[in-house]
Amino acid sequence: MARQSVAQQFVDILVQAGVKRLYGVVGDSLNPVTDAVRRNGAIEWVQVRHEEVAAFAAGAEAQLTGRLAACAGSCGPGHLHLINGLFDAHRSMAPVLALAAHIPSAEIGTAYFQETHPDRLFAECSHYSELISDPAQMPRILQTAVQHAVGLSGVAVVSMSGDTAGRDAPPQAGESALVVRRPAVRPADAEIDALVRLVDEAEAVTLFCGSGTAGAHDEVMAFADRVKAPVGHALRGKEWIQYDNPFDVGMSGLLGYGAAYDAMHQADLLILLGTDFPYTAFLPDDVRIVQVDIRPEHLGRRCTLDLAVWGDVRETLRALIPRVREKTDRRFLDRMLGRHAEALEGAVAAYTRDVERHRPIHPEYVAAVLDEEAADDAIFTVDTGMCNVWAARYLSPNGRRRVIGSFNHGSMANAMPQAIGAQLTHRDRQVISLSGDGGFSMLMGDFLTLTQYDLPVKVVLFDNSSLGMVDLEMMVAGFPPHGTTYPPTDYAAIARAAGAHGVRVEDPKDVRDALRETLDHDGPALVDLVTDPNALSLPPRITGRQLAGFATTTSKLVLTGGVGRMIQLARSNLRNIPRP
Repeated sequence: MARQSVAQQFVDILVQAGVKRLYGVVGDSLNPVTDAVRRNGAIEWVQVRHEEVAAFAAGAEAQLTGRLAACAGSCGPGHLHLINGLFDAHRSMAPVLALAAHIPSAEIGTAYFQETHPDRLFAECSHYSELISDPAQMPRILQTAVQHAVGLSGVAVVSMSGDTAGRDAPPQAGESALVVRRPAVRPADAEIDALVRLVDEAEAVTLFCGSGTAGAHDEVMAFADRVKAPVGHALRGKEWIQYDNPFDVGMSGLLGYGAAYDAMHQADLLILLGTDFPYTAFLPDDVRIVQVDIRPEHLGRRCTLDLAVWGDVRETLRALIPRVREKTDRRFLDRMLGRHAEALEGAVAAYTRDVERHRPIHPEYVAAVLDEEAADDAIFTVDTGMCNVWAARYLSPNGRRRVIGSFNHGSMANAMPQAIGAQLTHRDRQVISLSGDGGFSMLMGDFLTLTQYDLPVKVVLFDNSSLGMVDLEMMVAGFPPHGTTYPPTDYAAIARAAGAHGVRVEDPKDVRDALRETLDHDGPALVDLVTDPNALSLPPRITGRQLAGFATTTSKLVLTGGVGRMIQLARSNLRNIPRP
């Protein structure tokens, strides 16, 4: 009986760990592994055009499923291309295993053709990065990498030479058990006791929620109701906490809106739930702060804490809710709800006034119409830059929709690659890539991957022939925009030439029909919407003090555009306030 190769054993362990597909670009040092994938019917090789796309796609799959996903790059330049997408996956806490194929093992350390040192290169964007130099190492190294990726929610990298992968594997005594799911973590009793005391002593409590509230919506609502707390969120917390939320006061941060900032600063006690919110300028420095997080290294690194609680948000609140005294005074909550509705009322006209006559098209209008036309369980992937603004302001969460972006790493060109991973994972769901023309054109070659695999991804392209967010940053910093514009390009024609459906829209009256046509198309499609590059330009006169503070002025001076259907929720919440 023929012995297994190391590559075949490698692929078997990936399958055992629940990996469904391996994203990458073939190359000589990967040949034994790609052949092992071909032989194994339980895993699929997904051929992309650029390894960065492979890492982005794997990261999106991992975020959507919570399972381990995998990507691979051949030696030298091949695995170097993975780095940006792996940084994004790691910072998004997505469990991803990356294979960095290596040069021939006998040549390592000789400055051989395409030589790098991948075990060192990937150290900063992974929890674990090790080189397999002997077949006997492989099972334990790979299993350890899997445990790091799953257990610590991030990237693990295994480096292996092609000749090592092609050698005979030593016989295994049997399959080793692998951890493929994370446990729930409940805080210690002492921390729960201390948190109960702080909540009971406070007259005005505000909750600020991040992505760590995933799966804890009911518990957050129950706790907010018990202590009469307004609930704000960071961008990554929006999809988990904004829907069915009678305590909603909006979002804080650079793209913030509503009363979240005021609620955080005017509370007696601010409780940060599952958020590693990085913008310290938006956090209060004269309010008691508690932080609850599953990652202990996140606790207290953004602000001074009065109490650090290590645990799952859901498990923490389940232990806390029965023990805190129910508050009866709603005055702080009702005041913040009123302020939130007032703030949104003042902004709503930005995308409703004369939108069907405004040329170039208002991007706000496009986002608002897309929100109405998209499926209730759509998966949105969102490019960094102005598309983040449209997603934050106009996409309405409902507990079934998902929104994936490069929200921590802030990379360009993430949306379409992430859409590839999303659509391969969920072929029966609508996947929509909100792309800017700058980001889309950066990795445009992988639009061909959509047509190759007949992935019905819908690319909604906000085409303003510029790097809009960079324009904005330059102006706020006092610099005239420079090097931020592109020549007009008909991306719909490129899509059609690639074999996909493509439509270009320049008249706002055609926006809704074009979006419907694109979303209804049975296959990959792109709608190229020519939007106004000045949609979020600065007011004609601003002060030097305002110029100096991008972090604290952007949301007030520049990003005060519309807010989509969120105004309806704010009005509804006001109507539900008990009357004396």
